Amino acid sequence: MKNLRVIENRKIFFILSSVIILIGLLAMPFNAMRGNGMLNYDIEFKGGSVMQIDLGQDVNPQTDILPIINEVIPDASPRLQKVTGTTELVITMKPTTSEQRTQLYEALAEKYNLTGEKKDILSTDSNFAPTISGEFKMKAIQAVLLGAILMLIYISIRFKDFKFGASAVLALLHNVLIMLGVYALFRIPLNNSFIAAMLTIIGYSINDTIIIFDRIRENKGRIKGSDEEVIDISVGQTVTRSINTSITTLVMVVLLYFLGVSSVKEFAFPLVVGIIAGTYSSIFIASPLWYEMRKFQRKHNKNKVGKKATAK
Repeated sequence: MKNLRVIENRKIFFILSSVIILIGLLAMPFNAMRGNGMLNYDIEFKGGSVMQIDLGQDVNPQTDILPIINEVIPDASPRLQKVTGTTELVITMKPTTSEQRTQLYEALAEKYNLTGEKKDILSTDSNFAPTISGEFKMKAIQAVLLGAILMLIYISIRFKDFKFGASAVLALLHNVLIMLGVYALFRIPLNNSFIAAMLTIIGYSINDTIIIFDRIRENKGRIKGSDEEVIDISVGQTVTRSINTSITTLVMVVLLYFLGVSSVKEFAFPLVVGIIAGTYSSIFIASPLWYEMRKFQRKHNKNKVGKKATAK
């Protein structure tokens, strides 16, 4: 793709990214002011309630049971799992009161002609602890930071230029902030899928960035021109491949969103946003960041030379 003026329009791309990230970050304190919490932490982070019930007949949890739960306990964020080979159903929800669980049982008893004496409730736990502890959260953050540091070292060594590594990691930070903003803005439940989605997008987007950087390195030795020309030509040579790869991946993830159950949709939607953000950052953010760093270094070196000449 020719005439792709990435460097000339870099300020537009930087401003667009800044606005999107700012909207997402402002959503968190806005949510907190409304009393909903900065992020919508799911059961794994907050703990919750679980009920195992024998309905006496085979049901479809998503179409038969989920609407009843949402009507009785609107903010339960339920997860439903059938026990294989039985008519039993395990319902996992956010923390609920005994009154709410009683109302839920009564609604199910009326719908499925249960005994009404709660003999069909095989087990109930009103207060189980979070499965993702504070230690786990910390280790997840440490894993992301360690991965970023290792990528910084690897890319810097591979391209023999620290600026390549730094700009790639900053582009990854751009994607992480956009993903976090999406979770805050759309109140997507924050669970173990969040960590999986985040790490998936980090790995996905860094691949595109490295391919573009690799082409820039090759063209630097073959094309006699300014950094702006080299970057625009390099991005133009790889942008079609990047977009085609992203579209192919997006088709599958979008199908997963529309055809999957609610828990799968919670994972698929952030992936869609992450793939778009990752492709965008690889093409329009990472290379301009490298250009700005290189421009700053040249200006810094020029000032040093000027000071030495003045001193003499």
